[in-house]
Amino acid sequence: MLRIDLPAPSHDARLDLVIEWLNALQAPDESAWERIARASEDASFRRYFRATSASGATAIVMDAPPPQEDVRPFVNMTHLLADSGVHVPELFASDEARGFLLLGDMGGTTYLFALQTASADRRDALFADAITTLVQLQRIDPRRAYAPLPHYDAPLLRREMMLFPDWYLDRHCNAALSDDEKNALERVYATLIASALAQPTVLVHRDYMPRNLMVTPERNPGVLDYQDAVIGPITYDVASLMRDAFLSWEEPQVIDWAVRYWDQAKKAELPVRADFSEFYREMEWMGLQRHLKVLGIFARINYRDGKPKYLADTPRFVAYVRHVAKRYQAFTPLLRLFDRLEGNAAKVGYTF
Repeated sequence: MLRIDLPAPSHDARLDLVIEWLNALQAPDESAWERIARASEDASFRRYFRATSASGATAIVMDAPPPQEDVRPFVNMTHLLADSGVHVPELFASDEARGFLLLGDMGGTTYLFALQTASADRRDALFADAITTLVQLQRIDPRRAYAPLPHYDAPLLRREMMLFPDWYLDRHCNAALSDDEKNALERVYATLIASALAQPTVLVHRDYMPRNLMVTPERNPGVLDYQDAVIGPITYDVASLMRDAFLSWEEPQVIDWAVRYWDQAKKAELPVRADFSEFYREMEWMGLQRHLKVLGIFARINYRDGKPKYLADTPRFVAYVRHVAKRYQAFTPLLRLFDRLEGNAAKVGYTF
């Protein structure tokens, strides 16, 4: 019988289904499964379990409950990325109707964990590998996907940014905006959307950050969490990598890594701007769109989904927003707004 190495929870009907499904499958080494334990969870409704066979082989079970989650985009992208040489988990088995996938196990060392204790040389080596893999990913023709990928169009960009006023400003900060502030924010959103749409487009992972990259012996990072991939602005994944949700770097370091990416992308004939300063400006503006979105997402995860831990990193994103708003006059309204809100944000789960 499969042993469950989990804290004793209240009845978990989804876990019962996972175990029933897993018991019907052989392990990759063709032995029976012996135990299952929590591997990780993320900001969505997905959960991950590590299953271990009698002979010690392991695999990861993704539990993505319908209708909140759909595993088909993950399966689609797994095939596209694997066929293009990107290091992604092997797909052993799937039950798309019930939202179960059995995946190869890439171990337990994320880039996020490794970077927190890495020496400067080790950190540079990890980022060099991440940049190489990103360039490889961006060279993939998205038309090769088994199912069409959506475009990062104006409606999607706007829907994402609306998470900021709806969940961060309104729900988290309880901020009442004046008409002038609302109009100024609309101009900010329009500027960011126009900049994003003016960029050359490539395959976009959409969450290419250290938490979703795995350290592997081959120096070829394992890539995870790519189910939301789209066709969109070339700087989006660069901004995600350089301006991380859980780690911050000094600007000289970010510029150094950005130059390394830009140089490598040019050599790979990706459509980056010929002028680095223009590329860097687009990367910062793209990052600002993402930072506003993430502020809204972290607040929504807390109030809607009951996951307060992400609020601890909210000040990091406020700092990112301030950094860009101070540099570009178009975003002065954001700086003024945060100046007004300073000290007035709800103190839930962190010190603001």
